[in-house]
Amino acid sequence: MVAGQPVWALAARFPKQGEWTESAYLALPEGFPHLELDGAGCLEVLPMPTDRHQAILTAVLLVLLEHVKLAGGWARPAGIRVRLAPGRFREPDVAFLSKANGHKKGNDFWTGADLVAEVVSGGAEDKARDHVLKRRQYAEAGIQEYWIIDPFEETVTVLALDGVSYREAGVYTRGASAASASLVGVCLDVSAVLDVP
Repeated sequence: MVAGQPVWALAARFPKQGEWTESAYLALPEGFPHLELDGAGCLEVLPMPTDRHQAILTAVLLVLLEHVKLAGGWARPAGIRVRLAPGRFREPDVAFLSKANGHKKGNDFWTGADLVAEVVSGGAEDKARDHVLKRRQYAEAGIQEYWIIDPFEETVTVLALDGVSYREAGVYTRGASAASASLVGVCLDVSAVLDVP
């Protein structure tokens, strides 16, 4: 062992970037940091969430769980893998699947979702990933609705699938209620979500 060097014995146990397969990705042991598979055989290591990030995520999840109580379906926090395309997996901060699409629910991963939400983590790379890259990928996967909660801009953007891309159903700021484009009666109180303790 040499200080300052990677742990080569550990690194050698895993595929090189560009060589990751779905089976290798799905075989990763529990407890690894937030990892996503990009569709080109590369792992993306996402930033560890802050306490505020997790509080906002929980507030959004609770709103969707209330809808689940009334209409059925499933809502899950970050950690549930959603397969968007062959070799492409994301772990949305929150994912919702309706009863009608229950066939997409699996124990190891889901093969789709009706709605996903991402809480922007902060850096320029994270912002671009959530606002641009994931917007395109979630639309290509046919996910009907995508919420982007940006605590830095203090906005909630609701995107609705329109053909093969998203249209903005609304950009909401403090004092407003961000209404779901597809789930009747589901709204986020923007101030309450941003100020969650």
